Amino acid sequence: MSTADSHPFRDLVAITSTGENSWQAHIDPLWTIGPKVHGGCMLAVCAAAARREILAAGADTSVQPLAVSASFVSAPDPGEVDLTTTLRKNGRQVGVVDVELSQGGRVAVRASVTLGTPDSGEPLHTVPHRTASLPVEPVADAVVVTPDHPMGKIVKFAGAASLHVDPSTAHFLSGQEGEPAVSMWTRPHAGDETDLDTAVLFALMAGDISAPVTMNRGMFGWAPTVQLTAYLRHVPAPGWLRVTAESSVLGGTWFEEDHTVVDSTGTVVVQSRQLAMIPR
Repeated sequence: MSTADSHPFRDLVAITSTGENSWQAHIDPLWTIGPKVHGGCMLAVCAAAARREILAAGADTSVQPLAVSASFVSAPDPGEVDLTTTLRKNGRQVGVVDVELSQGGRVAVRASVTLGTPDSGEPLHTVPHRTASLPVEPVADAVVVTPDHPMGKIVKFAGAASLHVDPSTAHFLSGQEGEPAVSMWTRPHAGDETDLDTAVLFALMAGDISAPVTMNRGMFGWAPTVQLTAYLRHVPAPGWLRVTAESSVLGGTWFEEDHTVVDSTGTVVVQSRQLAMIPR
């Protein structure tokens, strides 16, 4: 199957109704970091369920998840997950839906999703971010993360989307240390990119796509996210997404990691911040 016909991310966020305010999704093992489900993917699944809930309540189809604030309670395995949605507000401009994602009766994620129509057109004011200075497409010496690459054996979704890492920032790939900031390019399969709603959810997922930036400081291992908030600022244009993940404070136990996602036109489409634990 060609990438034009392939839509693994759309399959991930395909939500099936199982009753009033109840939904189910299937998370393929592709969408894991090591043995556990990738946090950004769970955030996207929660956002998809929230949008289905508010559309069922009569919201306009232009509504998208503008902000998703997720607390990670436990780490589910790939497979079936259940979602429960609670509509808190369905206003003229803003809606709010709470979502619980669980597996086997155990809650894994609690999320609050704010929905509305994203910005369009030029911003009134913007401060240039280093992500926008990256070339629109991956540079010639970018590290292509494939399922056979050492990083791809951990970041499994490298087999379900394109992921190219900027070697000038990913010092850990060459055994070096440097600033806790990593840049990359990512793009869904063509079959996912052409569906606007799927492209939006992929961009939100990209707000958690980087390997922990602690690796650039020689700290490897699982860095569990305890809270992640992502903002959709603009619907992404087709093409490569440029992403920078960075941290300003690596504490003894905790660190923050910010992602900035810029589309092919140079527009900031997603901003995120997470609180995670320093690898042991």
